[in-house]
Amino acid sequence: MIDQRPNPDELLARVQAEEAGSRRGKLRIFFGYAAGVGKTYAMLEAARRERAAGEDVVVGYVEPHGRAETEALLAGMEAIPNREIPYRGVFLREFDLDAALARHPKLILVDELAHTNADGSRHAKRWQDVEELLEAGIDVWTTLNVQHVESLNDVIAQITRVVVRETLPDAVLERADEIELIDLTPEELMLRLQAGKVYLPSQAERALTSFFQKGNLVALRELSLRQAAHRLHQDVEAARRGRADVVPWATTERLLVCVGPSPNSARIIRTAKRMAAAFGAEWLCVAVNTGGDGEMASATQERTAGNLELAEQLGAETHTLIGRNVAEVVLKYARSRNITKIIAGKTAQPWWKRIFLRTVVEELLEHSGEIDVYVITGEGGASTPSETPQVRSTSIKIRPYLVTATVVAICGALGWLSHKWHFAKGAEIGGEANIAMVFLAGVAFVATCFGRGPAIAASIISVLVFDFCFVPPYGTFAISDTEYLITFAVMLGIGLLISTLAARQRSQLQASQEQEQRTAKLFRMTRQLSELSGTDFLLQTAGKQLKEFFGGEIVVYLRESDELFSLRLGNNTSVAQNPTNAIVASWATDHDQMAGLNTDTLPNATALFVPLVGSQHTIGALGIRPDDLTRFRDPEQRRLLETCASLIALSIERDQSVLEAQDAQVRMQTEQLRNSLLSSVSHDLRTPLAAIAGTAVNLSKSLRSRTNPSEQEMLQTLVNQSHQLVRLVENLLDMAKLESGSTVLNRQWHVLEELVGSSLARVRWELSSHIVRVQIPESFPLILVDGFLLEQAFVNLLENASRYTPAETEIEITAKSIGNRVEIHFADNGPGLPPGTETKVFDKFFRATSATPDGRRGVGLGLAICQGIIQAHGGRITAANRPTGGAEFVISLPCKQQSPTAAMTQSPSLSER
Repeated sequence: MIDQRPNPDELLARVQAEEAGSRRGKLRIFFGYAAGVGKTYAMLEAARRERAAGEDVVVGYVEPHGRAETEALLAGMEAIPNREIPYRGVFLREFDLDAALARHPKLILVDELAHTNADGSRHAKRWQDVEELLEAGIDVWTTLNVQHVESLNDVIAQITRVVVRETLPDAVLERADEIELIDLTPEELMLRLQAGKVYLPSQAERALTSFFQKGNLVALRELSLRQAAHRLHQDVEAARRGRADVVPWATTERLLVCVGPSPNSARIIRTAKRMAAAFGAEWLCVAVNTGGDGEMASATQERTAGNLELAEQLGAETHTLIGRNVAEVVLKYARSRNITKIIAGKTAQPWWKRIFLRTVVEELLEHSGEIDVYVITGEGGASTPSETPQVRSTSIKIRPYLVTATVVAICGALGWLSHKWHFAKGAEIGGEANIAMVFLAGVAFVATCFGRGPAIAASIISVLVFDFCFVPPYGTFAISDTEYLITFAVMLGIGLLISTLAARQRSQLQASQEQEQRTAKLFRMTRQLSELSGTDFLLQTAGKQLKEFFGGEIVVYLRESDELFSLRLGNNTSVAQNPTNAIVASWATDHDQMAGLNTDTLPNATALFVPLVGSQHTIGALGIRPDDLTRFRDPEQRRLLETCASLIALSIERDQSVLEAQDAQVRMQTEQLRNSLLSSVSHDLRTPLAAIAGTAVNLSKSLRSRTNPSEQEMLQTLVNQSHQLVRLVENLLDMAKLESGSTVLNRQWHVLEELVGSSLARVRWELSSHIVRVQIPESFPLILVDGFLLEQAFVNLLENASRYTPAETEIEITAKSIGNRVEIHFADNGPGLPPGTETKVFDKFFRATSATPDGRRGVGLGLAICQGIIQAHGGRITAANRPTGGAEFVISLPCKQQSPTAAMTQSPSLSER
């Protein structure tokens, strides 16, 4: 009888989880694939229905995005006022967690679950605020887009070419009590964008040409549907397990194929693969270890492992189960995995044996219940060389049989003593029964210690000794009474049964011990790796553990960079000395696949290489050459090796992350100290330098008529150099302000010609030996910028051009309007930028070359300030070499489509200075 009762441990765990969840608030996520599909709208509509039903509903934070229909749904609903947090001169609206906890409603709406909170908030992420609300017993409704799921971040970045910075852990989505998918076709979403129902018209036009392309939307929609389907499958599985009678629910097909040591199992596996592909279903392959030991059992396990390996290669999930009754074990596992179809091979069993023993297929058919069972014949299948059983040595170990003979002799001696003295007078009838029990005890002892073969031999020899020594006529195998035949048959049957059960129990105990040892090994490795720091120490410890687990030689290759792939463990091994192995290790790292010895990929290697796959990327490969070269044909051993490799990779990543965090902390502190020094020094120098510059100007004016030309030139040099020092100090102060975030933009509408003209006037002395050409179209629109800061950026660009270009060369300033942005070009025909420095020139204190035509050297802050100013305006600045020679800096700024008109004074479109 197959036990179909639910697991009591699972029931207890489920009850405990439900009890813990009863004190926690419920989380409902309105899930979509992009902005504009209607998540917030659907959440507010559902909230208004709850409010109409008398529920205590409060709006914690909802972002209407300027949509009239969303704002209409918010009207009349109780809302918690937002917190205003100052950030870089502006005030950011954030969710007020403390006010929500104090109000403690039954249900609260918190929009945009993946939002990053402003500095000064209690939590860095909004989902952490939601977790605190749930722990307080408050139900939360929220919204989420699929691109914010952490595990899908790199996939979405590859599809859309946009890296989403705001993500949340998958565990948050998995812990949600309910996920409601809000779906809309990409065509409808694009129509909503064009109609201005999602973003403002200028933003919508930009979105349609970048993120919201139809191809991107279709891919995002598929990802969201898959995520929702996966969650739905989990809900179905949880509901199924909640039933008292756990039976499969055929909401999706899932196949399980049973295999054994037979070479014909390969045909059954291939058939199962084709059926799984036809159904579009997941499939599993299992083998049952029913016990047994010795040479025959070892050969059986090896052939079974070969069949499981074939199933793994074809894409199955493989497992080895332990149990006495194959059908019972398979059906129990099938029900726990919601299997809908079981595939088994036809059992080749003689007719006379089927009269007394039922086959596995018959038991599966009788007890499968709702699970379909497919019986496939394995006959006629040609065995491939890998499937052909290997011819094993038939040598028999003598020692167990010698011990068996000794045990039977001892039992015979004890029986002779019992028969001789009769232990009790008048108990002759029971004397033979006592002797039989002594022999059966000896059989049980042999079966427990040495397995089935010696136990069977002990059973047969015990019957023969009992007949020869204790059944009249004594000293012969003749039988005087036919009733002794029944005694012999029962004695032999019980002996064989005891030997079979004891051997099977011994084998199952050995299999359980092996699983326990694997678990203990993993625990020991995890604990030791978690206590260490330093990549070399981690690898040495891991190498010792792996050598203890598997034996043989261990090597580890790590990818230090894109170009460097180095051996970090096992330099003195034969594996490291073979140049082919390094190539195989690199291939395994690049392709995230096992390769090398006993695999179909690069099998000429002398070791098996497993990729070290971390949480972010693959960091290298682990190579192992075990003492037993066939060891890793067993899928369980391979899984153990892969798990060890994963633990090593995660430990190395953890150690590297700690070092990177420490380096980042040191760099941050160094940067803060440097900024503080620059700011303080600049403030101290600013006043005296301004006084020196003013005094120099006044002195030059007052002595202009009383000095000769050379003295006048010296005074002018003093004035110019003092002004240059003043600009240098201003640059230092501007850099400190930009990095501290204290810069506040004073945006106003400006005429670009006026800003360029003012900038040229400020650097007229530096540009005195250059030709400057300005070409700005008359129809160029007004720009909404901070005029003082943008003028400072122009001054820095012009000063940079004057410093790094020879005298009498030209500097060109041109501008053009392109769609919803404007571009301003500063170009020269000097030597240009050194190759590879086009982006580095915007780094602080970076100088592309130390030699300048005029011998002056800057401190490398001018272009960094330009980048900070332009980025503060929402634009970007780039540098490149011109095809005709020289360097060109391009400023790209966003531009409103409708700018105010003003009476423009006539200004030349092309001027020379």
